[in-house]
Amino acid sequence: MSSSLATLYSSVEETHRELPMSATMYGVLALVAFGVLLGVLWFFRGTAQKMSGSHTHTRAPERG
Repeated sequence: MSSSLATLYSSVEETHRELPMSATMYGVLALVAFGVLLGVLWFFRGTAQKMSGSHTHTRAPERG
């Protein structure tokens, strides 16, 4: 049984697919995507504090 599987496996021709772009460009694309996401995060920094209005958080009075 194992010899027939080995011959079947060896008779199957390997197909190689070319990448649509070079491997380096995948890294560049990932860095650009992370940079864009960082820019979005940086753009919305402090938004929650601005949306809350002028309400400031103070300490609760101490109970004695």
